[in-house]
Amino acid sequence: MKVGVFLALFGGQTLEKALDYVIAQGLDTVEVGAGNYPGDPHCKPSVLLKDATALEKFKKTFADKGITISALSCHANPLHPNKAYADAHRKVQRETILLAEKLGIRRVITFSGCPGGGPDDKVPNWITCPWPDDFSKAVAWQWEERVFPFWTDEAKFAKDHGVKVCLEMHPGFVVYNPETMMKLRKEAGPMIGANFDPSHLFWQGIDPIVAVKNLGKAIFHVHAKDTRVDPQNTAADGVLDVKSYGDEINRAWVFRTVGYGHGPEFWKDFVSTLRLVGYDDVLSIEHEDSLMSVNEGFTKAVQFLKGLVLEEKRGAMWWA
Repeated sequence: MKVGVFLALFGGQTLEKALDYVIAQGLDTVEVGAGNYPGDPHCKPSVLLKDATALEKFKKTFADKGITISALSCHANPLHPNKAYADAHRKVQRETILLAEKLGIRRVITFSGCPGGGPDDKVPNWITCPWPDDFSKAVAWQWEERVFPFWTDEAKFAKDHGVKVCLEMHPGFVVYNPETMMKLRKEAGPMIGANFDPSHLFWQGIDPIVAVKNLGKAIFHVHAKDTRVDPQNTAADGVLDVKSYGDEINRAWVFRTVGYGHGPEFWKDFVSTLRLVGYDDVLSIEHEDSLMSVNEGFTKAVQFLKGLVLEEKRGAMWWA
């Protein structure tokens, strides 16, 4: 197991400066944003696919600094009911898959997306209950008419180019928990798996340790991000919350740097359970903690996770 970071944290810096900063913190693995929601300050697939010189320069920048890329990320909503919006996201996603192939990277991270509730909808409709019956009918329509056809085709495209698609289970999209992850994987095939981010599971009441065991080999990549659930606010109003992420004191939950939502015991168990199911790869730090600066959140996450990974490795060596 090794610690990496989602390079989108440092989108305001040049690629060289961002990588130097990562190296200074003792890391040698990064996840690179390639467009759509994360943006593409360091990696523009549309440019790199057309310009061989730019592509070689991009590759050399990482090679010269001894840094590997764990995945390219283009988190998107390719199922958006606005066709122009969906098409733009789909274009970037396909370009990212093609660029990953050229770079020898085998993982592209994105979202499953969310369509409308019917063919005439203008905005996505994330449905969370079965009644009134309109909702059950809409969910069935979404999966049969939009989700399965798109992702079956996209999985074939990814397979043709030797790339696995890592879907981040995220509320607001049709794949948001292990059940929906496996539902799609069963239909679209083994090139579809999870970018496992426990922060999106905590507030849904899902135990990430159980989720890791249930997903097993379907885990392709892992984000290291925490969530703190506020017991008083959730006792009053539950976990569904549309208040601004900046309204931390009143929200049911907020994203935190690892260790600030759940302590070392959870994270030790999490790392060990990942290894038990066969994942012994990157823990990619993602910073969305509004109570800390990027620098503070990132450096604390590095210190926290490197200590756990080293401790867990020592334990594995002793056991062996």
